[in-house]
Formats: sequence, structure tokens, C-alpha cells
Amino acid sequence: MADFKIILSEPETGRSYKVDATGPAAGALIGKRIGDEIDGGILGFAGYTIQITGGTDKTGIPARRDLPGPARRRLLLSEGVGFHATMDGERRRKSVRGSEISADFVQINAAVKQSGAKPLAEYFSQPEAAAE
Repeated sequence: MADFKIILSEPETGRSYKVDATGPAAGALIGKRIGDEIDGGILGFAGYTIQITGGTDKTGIPARRDLPGPARRRLLLSEGVGFHATMDGERRRKSVRGSEISADFVQINAAVKQSGAKPLAEYFSQPEAAAE
């Protein structure tokens, strides 16, 4: 089974959190596409709606939203995800991955679209160490 690191950003506060998805949570993400909205309950965030915004595979190759399927391809790019031109008119052939999440992904970027009753900061707060 695949394991994912999910970088969950909260636009309201500007903070981002790292969530490890293993087992059924990771299995629920396979086959989803960039731009899809998922229920936060899958990851343990009841009442939240989360949108997938991007990701990278095990070699660091980014996923593009406009490329269908999960496969890796070499495209001639002039702008966008995977290439940023340094000169006007510059183009390069770069490896990019399709928008469908597969087991080859390692990191998935996501953003909160609708918040739940409990703030995200409470899910990630460290428990205070007991004073001895």
C-alpha cells in the first residue's frame, strides 16, 4: 500500500501542516485528480473539505493539472508547473507527471476549502509534557 505525506495549507491563517496518510487514508486518495475535493474525514479532520492542489513523485517530479493520467511524460514547456523560464521565449523539455494520483506519488499538496467546527491548530497542537 502507498504512503503519502500530505502538506495541508490553511489559507485563512497562512499556515501549513504535514499529515502522514497510510493504509485506508492513502488508498482513498489513489485515483483522485488535482483539483478534486475530498472529505476531510478520510484524514481525520471531521467537517473539513480539502482540495488537492498538486504533488510530486518519488524522484521529485511535479504533477501538472492539465496533463491527464498518472504517467510521467517529457513535455516541451514554456511556462507553468515544472519549468520557469529565465529568458523570453525560452522552452525546455522537462519531465512532468499527470494529474491522477498513483502509488508513485510521495507528497500531495492540498488546501482547506471548507473548515470544520474544530480549528486545524487543535489537531496539531503538541500535548504539554507533565511537570515532574
